[in-house]
Amino acid sequence: MSDIQAQFSVLKQTADPVVVEAIAQLIANGHDRDLNRINALDFANRTGLDQEKVISGFLHASRLGLFDMSWNVLCPGCGGVLGAHATLKSLKHDDYNCALCAAGYEASVDEMVEVAFTVSPRVRRIGAHDPDTLPIWEYVRQMFWSSGVDINDESFSHLINEVTLEALELPAGEKAILSLNLPSQFIIVFEPVTHSAHFLNVQGEPTSERQQLSIMFNKLEAPTGTTVMRPGPLRLMLENQSDNRVLPSVWIADHALHEMIGKRKPILTAKRMLSNQTFRDVFKADNLNVDQRLKITSLTFLFTDLKGSTALYERVGDLNAFDLVRAHFRALLEIIAAEKGAVVKTIGDAVMATFVRPEHAITAGLRMRAAMDDLNKQRGANDLVLKIGIHEGPCLAVMLNERQDYFGQTVNIAARVQSLSTAQEIHITGPVLDAPAVAEVLERRAIKPIQKQAALRGIADKMVVYEIP
Repeated sequence: MSDIQAQFSVLKQTADPVVVEAIAQLIANGHDRDLNRINALDFANRTGLDQEKVISGFLHASRLGLFDMSWNVLCPGCGGVLGAHATLKSLKHDDYNCALCAAGYEASVDEMVEVAFTVSPRVRRIGAHDPDTLPIWEYVRQMFWSSGVDINDESFSHLINEVTLEALELPAGEKAILSLNLPSQFIIVFEPVTHSAHFLNVQGEPTSERQQLSIMFNKLEAPTGTTVMRPGPLRLMLENQSDNRVLPSVWIADHALHEMIGKRKPILTAKRMLSNQTFRDVFKADNLNVDQRLKITSLTFLFTDLKGSTALYERVGDLNAFDLVRAHFRALLEIIAAEKGAVVKTIGDAVMATFVRPEHAITAGLRMRAAMDDLNKQRGANDLVLKIGIHEGPCLAVMLNERQDYFGQTVNIAARVQSLSTAQEIHITGPVLDAPAVAEVLERRAIKPIQKQAALRGIADKMVVYEIP
């Protein structure tokens, strides 16, 4: 048995066998571009497999060395990859700039960072492992744009044949001269390797005189700029002062270009990955550096705690109480994972968990409450009382005590809201209730939240909270 076969045998023991078989078929039969920056959500949709099982499968496969995982900072405008990182630890604090969109962005892990998977070169070698050898259009398609841009052969052919006036490969240290006839449109001279762009604002009366423009590509990346020109002939001089080849092309920035890059499909975001239980379990050492502070604009927190656990220990004895608390933890952790959440930490009898969407958190909370009722019925007692609080908002992803954690007022409020519960109620905040999908969950169960004002410890003003009775 080869090493790769042995790894797949191990993978079948840790991941869903159907997912493992689908991954094996992809490696064996997929085109090169299918194995570069694999979009796990798109793969799940195309194969009809469960997303969570697919994500788990690719994570376990990456841990075994079958795939390389990348964290790619995306431009929200064009979907281009502004920075590709092997680990989240190398994500920069400063802004990322997109020359094509002439805009800068501060990376947040909500929608701007995708997690993608590329087959390991020792499993199967593909063109993307040697990007300098990729043909110009395959480089643009595979290396510049993210897995979230919905590019098909038809739309990409349109880019090549109708949007592009000229394109070439320019080796290191060489020069080229292009003779173009500029239409009365907005033109972009774009170079994907150095991620640089120069804009030509072509306007006014046509001219028969040859205009001239020089553009240099270097290690510093050519700055984005705009030159006003007239319709007519242009002598475009290009010089590559970098150590690698560059791939400049001249595009017409018309509706066809915007339509192609505007078609998007869901991606596996870093936020979702950080709230994935498999990732937190399998890649504990590969999360963040101690000094990193990654902004998340919206994340849902769920806090639980057992009411009166000290009295429970006194009443039933340490051994019985310990078994009960373990059973309670087991039920909660299974529910959190099933509802696409992840456990951040447990403190005593309390649990802190995160969810990408608030409807998953409220569903988990309702299931937790029902699970505690079942445990109480099995014992013929009602002393397992679970306090639950849910809040949604911005936060920072950080490392605390060698564990990926979260920091900010949103976390504080979620913990305080949990403390309001006294007898199996769930308390949620306005941002959670305002989510349309949460309203649907409560309506299906004929649950009417009770609005109340609450003073939360450490929070200056009273807050409006909602009790789920």
